[in-house]
Amino acid sequence: MSVLLEQPSSLVAYRPNKPTAMVVVADPRVRSTVTRHLWALGVRDVIEASSIAEARPRVGNPRDICVADVHLPDGSGLTLLSETRAAGWPNGLALSAADDIGAVRNALAGGVKGYVVTGTRTNLGLPGRPGAAPIGANAARMQRRPPGAPGHPGGYRELSGREVEVLRLVAEGQSNKAIGVSMGLSALTVKSHLARIARKLGTGDRAGMVAVALRTGIIH
Repeated sequence: MSVLLEQPSSLVAYRPNKPTAMVVVADPRVRSTVTRHLWALGVRDVIEASSIAEARPRVGNPRDICVADVHLPDGSGLTLLSETRAAGWPNGLALSAADDIGAVRNALAGGVKGYVVTGTRTNLGLPGRPGAAPIGANAARMQRRPPGAPGHPGGYRELSGREVEVLRLVAEGQSNKAIGVSMGLSALTVKSHLARIARKLGTGDRAGMVAVALRTGIIH
């Protein structure tokens, strides 16, 4: 199972001798799992917190990575990530169980380096029904593909104008039916466009498509 990093090479390589991180997640099982994955990725000093209040006193001592759950008991993890970014932390990663395209757009527009949609606890190695792969996992797989290959971010040049328009409407949160009405297409045709877009971008998850599209400049 893969999880966490949209740009793993840059995050881990920031301080190759001893990358450091803080994980802010309320659920202790999820927090522990995220920490284990960071250790597996080469991060050797991880501190944990369960809330904004617990994490905030540590913001003044920058680390290489902050992973924060979007939904914390005392507020949004995006607020905390904004504070760490202002304090000089180079990398912020948002974590959420909800496939919320609006939240993905807001997070990436706000400078978050990656947005991990877990879908269910299964995606973090915890009990639950199978769900879609996280955005970060999809992006990590794409980075290993050569430029121009299907599924590489550079493959956006292969998207047709109609496919880009479909992506733009997906980013606005419209359903296949609504997209079809807007573009004069059947819902089945929209589904076919999305399947082709998924092959080119390397992710069949709607939030994942939007994240890749925003990061590569396909849509704004």
